[in-house]
Amino acid sequence: MSGSAVTLRDLERRFGDFVAVNRISLDVSRGEIFGFLGPNGAGKSTTIRMLCGLLEPSGGSGTVAGFDIRTEREQIKRSIGYMSQKFSLYDDLTVEENIDFYSGIYGIPRAKKAERKAWVLEMAGLQEHRRHRTGQLPGGWKQRLSLGCALLHEPEVLFLDEPTSGVDPLSRRSFWDLIHHLAHQGVTVFVTTHYMEEAEYCDRLALIYRGELAALGTPAEMKGHLMVDQVLSVTCERSHEALGIAAMVPGVRDAALFGRDLHLMTEDAEALAPSLRLALEQAGFRVDRTERIEPSLEDVFVSLIEARDRADGAQQEFTA
Repeated sequence: MSGSAVTLRDLERRFGDFVAVNRISLDVSRGEIFGFLGPNGAGKSTTIRMLCGLLEPSGGSGTVAGFDIRTEREQIKRSIGYMSQKFSLYDDLTVEENIDFYSGIYGIPRAKKAERKAWVLEMAGLQEHRRHRTGQLPGGWKQRLSLGCALLHEPEVLFLDEPTSGVDPLSRRSFWDLIHHLAHQGVTVFVTTHYMEEAEYCDRLALIYRGELAALGTPAEMKGHLMVDQVLSVTCERSHEALGIAAMVPGVRDAALFGRDLHLMTEDAEALAPSLRLALEQAGFRVDRTERIEPSLEDVFVSLIEARDRADGAQQEFTA
């Protein structure tokens, strides 16, 4: 399949004087797995609500599955699937009863209900558990059932809002195998996630921050030409205390904790390492290791957000 499943042009949403989404433009191709990332309060959920036909834009335009987000919102609702981070099925119903219920909600024709139910049970691996109460299922099985119910009506576009939150790593990987299978069949998947390793599974990513599109590209592009800094990884004692000292060393643009290590953004990691080690040791911190590493997506996003904050701060000083 070809063409765009989602198009946005200067999309805006204001709540009084507050701008929640500020002139976002992007295209998502049919069959693409598109990651929509950003910190809490960045505008992700507001954008998705507009795309799903639940909230009218304040400005700009867009289409989902070929339908206008302003004038054809009911058609959009019939053409998309949606799965949230909070399990939305009924725990007191069996697996089969949940599927039957959502078949009715989506208006699946009687002649096709049995076929679609069989497909969900097979896709979710729940054929042997069809009569089990849903509330008794493990989290990963509930997740697959929820995905299956969101796909009962064969939507063109699937919106997943942090779908693997609270699920174990093995179940997350299995879930993403299903997502890739769906994409190969032509389903467009628009997903938000806080897990950076999941962002690597996406074809392309968009980072939204303070309502604006801060970056757009493939994971490789994000870690390549969009990442101008090098990353120096530092292992030292009491890293949470050492962070403030490291951030003040000349040449360090940004500093963040990654587990027990420090990740420092700099123009030249090798040149920074000796002065960084000296500053930390003089402050009483034992340094076990300094090493230049390839930037992770989390490094990239931290760097981009910090750069945006610096630019906004400089603009405020200039206009003050």
